[in-house]
Amino acid sequence: MAERLVVVVGYESAELLDIACVTTTLAMANGIGEPDVPYRVVVVAPNGAPITCGSGLTLNSEHGLERFVGPLDTLIVSGGTGFERAAADARLVGHVRRLARESRRIASVCTGASVLAAANLLDGRRATTHWRFAAQLAARHPRVTVDAAPIYVRDGNVYTAAGITSALDLTLAFIEEDHGPELARQVSRDLVTYLQRPGNQAQMSLFTAAPPPRNDIVRDLVQHIAAHPDHDLGTPALAARAGVTPRHLTRLFTEHLGQPPGHYVRRARTEAAAQLLQATTLPVARVATRCGFGTAESLRQAFVSRFGISPSRYRSTQTRRQK
Repeated sequence: MAERLVVVVGYESAELLDIACVTTTLAMANGIGEPDVPYRVVVVAPNGAPITCGSGLTLNSEHGLERFVGPLDTLIVSGGTGFERAAADARLVGHVRRLARESRRIASVCTGASVLAAANLLDGRRATTHWRFAAQLAARHPRVTVDAAPIYVRDGNVYTAAGITSALDLTLAFIEEDHGPELARQVSRDLVTYLQRPGNQAQMSLFTAAPPPRNDIVRDLVQHIAAHPDHDLGTPALAARAGVTPRHLTRLFTEHLGQPPGHYVRRARTEAAAQLLQATTLPVARVATRCGFGTAESLRQAFVSRFGISPSRYRSTQTRRQK
């Protein structure tokens, strides 16, 4: 293959960042690495029409979706506020399905997963999308296993990325697959971006996902948990601190945080451990102690459950990508 042909599908009210994160990153890979098999990126749209992005800016497509033929290296469907109309457009979906059959690798960014799902390309697969639209995707396409947590998911040759700038993470992963980690690192540096987050890193953190709880008791306890993950944070101890019964505390946490105290504490401790693993060189056993896990094995179990990888693997991945 003389080149890797990458086709990015846009449509009315597509998200400009979904498209630009892909096109700019691959163009930079060509310029920096001068790979033996460079990328050729083509932006297509129905009828070859200009793409009026959700931001109001207009992007010229280079080719009509209907007339484009393979073989392709990679097919990527962008997301955007117009995703519902795109997913309901039988002609657009049909041509995405056709091009997918001629592609080595298939992907979507953000709500572009709805177009892949409409084309039955996600049936029987695990996939992600922007956390805000995950429940909708799952309800409309019960044959798709929707996981709202990861930044991106690979299932076979089909990749789905979460929200907007996760397109950058996904494209860096493609570069690493195609040309090795050194080129991916070089591109990351020139993009002045975080050096490629692992795909199974969570889209949202407890510490950034939502404003502080309105309830005074819950807010105080959330702050206490974050500041003292190594303390006794069992439901009885937290209830005693708040001056309420354990049953009432469970009711408050469920109402304001969507989960009982024990679940919240476990997740908070796991995320605190992830921060320490990334920011320090403390041994895993010491991290476990500082974050309230009795043993390194307890931390490992919680970490695998939350992030899908072990603490040691997470640390090595972060260290490798930050060099």
